[in-house]
Amino acid sequence: MKRNEKVSGIQKKYLKYTAALLGLALLLSSLGAGLYVKNRLTRAVIAKYEFMTERMGISLENLFRQSDEATAECVLYDDVQQSLRSKGVEEVSRIGLSKYFAYVGLEHIADYCYVDNKGNVYSKSYSDVTFEDVTDSGFQEYLGADYARTKWFWAKDTLFGTEQEALFIGRYVRSMEYAHDPGMLFFRMDDAFLEGITGTSGELTSEAAVGIIDAKGQLCFSSVPEEFSVGKKRQADIAERIAGSGSAGMILEGESVPGGVLSAYRDEASGLAVFSFVPNRVLNQGIFPVFLVLAGIYLVVLAAAAVLSIYFSRRFTKPIQEIRTAMAEFDGSNFDRTIELHTNTELDEIGHSYNELLGNIQRLLEEIKEQERELRTSELNMLISQINPHFLYNTLDTIYMLARINKEETTMRMIQALSRYLRLSLSKGNDIVTVEDELENVKSYMEIQQIRNKDLFSYQVDCRVDAAHTTVLKLVLQPLVENAVKYGFRDIFEGGQIRITVWKEEEELYLEVYNNGTPMEADMVQKINGMNKLPLGEMKNCFPDKRHGYGVVNILTRLRLKYGDGAAFYCRAQEDGTTCTIKIPRGDGEEAYEQEQIQI
Repeated sequence: MKRNEKVSGIQKKYLKYTAALLGLALLLSSLGAGLYVKNRLTRAVIAKYEFMTERMGISLENLFRQSDEATAECVLYDDVQQSLRSKGVEEVSRIGLSKYFAYVGLEHIADYCYVDNKGNVYSKSYSDVTFEDVTDSGFQEYLGADYARTKWFWAKDTLFGTEQEALFIGRYVRSMEYAHDPGMLFFRMDDAFLEGITGTSGELTSEAAVGIIDAKGQLCFSSVPEEFSVGKKRQADIAERIAGSGSAGMILEGESVPGGVLSAYRDEASGLAVFSFVPNRVLNQGIFPVFLVLAGIYLVVLAAAAVLSIYFSRRFTKPIQEIRTAMAEFDGSNFDRTIELHTNTELDEIGHSYNELLGNIQRLLEEIKEQERELRTSELNMLISQINPHFLYNTLDTIYMLARINKEETTMRMIQALSRYLRLSLSKGNDIVTVEDELENVKSYMEIQQIRNKDLFSYQVDCRVDAAHTTVLKLVLQPLVENAVKYGFRDIFEGGQIRITVWKEEEELYLEVYNNGTPMEADMVQKINGMNKLPLGEMKNCFPDKRHGYGVVNILTRLRLKYGDGAAFYCRAQEDGTTCTIKIPRGDGEEAYEQEQIQI
């Protein structure tokens, strides 16, 4: 049951992270695709309405041109020119002139009024417009100071009495022959006149709002879908945006405004501008089907990803479970239960590393057992060597007294040196001694060797440290001196030199033994120096016969056990002899020595 929970947990995490990554990828891709599609569709809709707006603007220009031509024909009409003369027209001609304006080449004229330079008014027969009405209307101000130019203006009808907002076309009527005061001609156009402009794109006005605005920002005409309205605030925003744009032509091309996109075209001659306002609803309505298709594709991708994720999660977690089971059931004794994986992934390396780990643990256990056996043997030997040392000292004293009675100086010197050597070697069972005691011990050994081998060698001791307060592992110099006498001086009979130097360097203690005998062989030097990089258990394999190098192995092993890997022992062969150096890190030995002294 526990195993299933473990596997389920791994699969759950795998699927969770996979789902999160896939979801993020789908989200980013959907956003990217959505933005791209939206941008393309929006540009297509905007381009369509830009084209529609431009077409309405061209229609507006054409309509103004027609109105200008129509008013120009009125100005050139003979009866109109006659009405400007001093004599004026006769009564019959006046009635005909009043009817003439109803048949000019301009459609959708709701009413008209012509005032000559003498104050005579010509209008429809049923119209009751007087010269005072023309003056009071203020329409003359819209004509401005232009000499003879057709003017369009949107104003309240105070001339014909309807009191409604309407589009008026006005123009000064001047004599072509005489310099008389001009007359004035005004046409009031019905709604169909402007509706014809926007009607040219009626197939598109069902989706967007279109309209006409004059130079003052007044809405002259608009066509708005039923579900959409152009309120006063939005109308003011549109008028303000159009007023701040260019002078003529396409002044706004798909500009974003609150609620939608605005395009506008201004006719410089009439001063009017046509616009199309496409709401965001229209811009976005083509995106929904695209997102619906994308959603379907993503659902299929998610389903396929879920199936594949479950399949691969089971495939990948199965070898992980095998590794976990093998590790959980390892009891520390059965080293034969290894893992065999063939997934062609890093899991194979993990399994191989686990198998190597089992082998290393097994080897370490065997080495520990072997070291424990050696430790017990060493402890037994130490106990044997410490049996009643006072008896040994007393016996040596007795022999010394007998030699003194017989006046045997050489025997007395050897007994004294041996006594000192034994006393310092035992050191009351302590492993750590002072450098002073260690040097005294090796001096006693060298004095004994000098008595045995007269004139074979001489020695020098150069101690550059405080020997009485500097500690060292005992019996590390004597084996080096012994090797110098045994191997270094084997080819000479006299003139040998042994030089012992002790110094500190960067808080590390160095003990060096030099002899001028036969240099050590190169392969032996390389083997001894290479032991510093070997584990403790492998150092003894360097000299399996224990006939050569056993003392060196013993020294380095004791140094590594006491001081750790910071301790080192290395040799250097020269033409005039051999130098052996011991490096001891400071700290551990001094603390151990102080604790032992306190216990004693």
